[in-house]
Amino acid sequence: MFTNNQRQDERTGKTGTPRLQYLQELVSQFQNATDEQTKERTVANLANFSYDPYNYTILRQLNVLELFIDCIAEPNEKLVEFGIGGICNACAEPKNTATIVEADGIPLIIKCLSSPIRNTVIYALGALYYICDYNRATREMILRAEVLDLIERYAAAETVSVSFSNLAKAFLDNHVHASTL
Repeated sequence: MFTNNQRQDERTGKTGTPRLQYLQELVSQFQNATDEQTKERTVANLANFSYDPYNYTILRQLNVLELFIDCIAEPNEKLVEFGIGGICNACAEPKNTATIVEADGIPLIIKCLSSPIRNTVIYALGALYYICDYNRATREMILRAEVLDLIERYAAAETVSVSFSNLAKAFLDNHVHASTL
């Protein structure tokens, strides 16, 4: 459920931690973590906050989107999965997309399409679906032949994964086939 100021005040109460402070504590926890499990758990937690528009300004203020981009460049598949999940959750908002594009996140998101982790691929497809329409340059970067070939293979893989296939077909219908009609 999406949050608003009134609902947030009710949930936090008089003695609760304000959202900005709580998310700052999570970012600090990630930055100070010395073990991979703590980093994974913290990024997963931050990704869960990235779907709610109430948190978007805070996430940008705390550079959480850049943190997600850093995570998808890591060799740790869990960090990649949770990082791309956070990006996917947040990128329907144009200001978040701008941050992702300006931080050179598109090539890393495209790379996630080749992940062996199903959720990573689904999140990457979802993120590209929203980011593709940001501007002409992002559209050209995403709609390259090698990227479309991979997305078309996912669209044709209905017997392997219906979710891959459906999301890939939606991407192609919205960004490729619609522009050729």
